[in-house]
Amino acid sequence: MEYTVKKLSKIAGISTRTLRYYDEIGILKPARINSSGYRIYGQAEVDRLQQILFYRELGVSLESIKDIVTSPSFDGAKALREHREKLLEKRKQLDLLISNVDKTIALTEGRIIMSNKEKFEGFKQKMVDDNEKKYGKEIREKYGDDTINKSNAKLMNMSEEQYNEVTSLEEQVKAALAEAFKNGDPSSDIAQKAADLHKRWLTFYWSEYSKEAHAGLAQMYVDDERFTAYYDKEQPGTAEFLRDAIFIYTGMSK
Repeated sequence: MEYTVKKLSKIAGISTRTLRYYDEIGILKPARINSSGYRIYGQAEVDRLQQILFYRELGVSLESIKDIVTSPSFDGAKALREHREKLLEKRKQLDLLISNVDKTIALTEGRIIMSNKEKFEGFKQKMVDDNEKKYGKEIREKYGDDTINKSNAKLMNMSEEQYNEVTSLEEQVKAALAEAFKNGDPSSDIAQKAADLHKRWLTFYWSEYSKEAHAGLAQMYVDDERFTAYYDKEQPGTAEFLRDAIFIYTGMSK
C-alpha cells in the first residue's frame, strides 16, 4: 500500500511538516514522487518511520537516528528487539514512579504508613537507569560489573538525608567549579575545594575511594564527549579544568 504525506502523517500521528523535514535531512525519503509532484511512501518507508519514532521516543537525536537507520549494517529486526528491551526498562521505571505516587496518595489520606526511604525509591531508580543508559557500557568496562553494581546498590539504599546531601553536593561542585574556572588556576584554593567536593560527592556512590580511580574518572570526563558536554555546557573547557584540578588534588599526573 502507498501513502501520500497527508495520509502517512495521519496514520503515524505526526505532522506533514515533520515528514517533509525528514525528507529534507535525508532520514526518510519517499519511495517516489508522482506525476503531480506528491511524495509517495511505500511499506519500506512506513517501516523506517516506525523505527525513527521508536528511537525518538527513547530520546535519541535525529542526527544519531539518521546514522543508525541509514547504515548499510542496520538490522531492523534486531533494532526492534532492542527497542522492546528499552521500552520494558522505561515501563519498569514508570511503574515504580506510579507506585510511589499511589503510596504517597494513600499516605496523605491516612491509609498507609510510608517510610522516607520509600518516598525516594522511584527517583533513585531513575538515576541508576539514566546512568546505565548514558554511561553504563563505558564505566562497566573501566571499573567492572561488581564495582558498578555495588555503586548502584549504595545509591538505592541511601536515606532521605543522604539523598538530599548528595543532590546538594552536586550543585556545590558546579558552583565552586564555575567560580574557580574564572581565575583559570586549577591549583587555586577554590579549584581544590571543587575537587574536594567532587570527592565527597563520589563517596556517596563508590563503595570505596581511591586517588587513582578519582583521577581516572576525571580523565574520562575529558576523553568521553558525553561527560565533556555535561561539564562544558555553561563554559567550554570546564571538563579539562576539573580534570586538572583533580589531578593536582590526588597527586596524579596527566
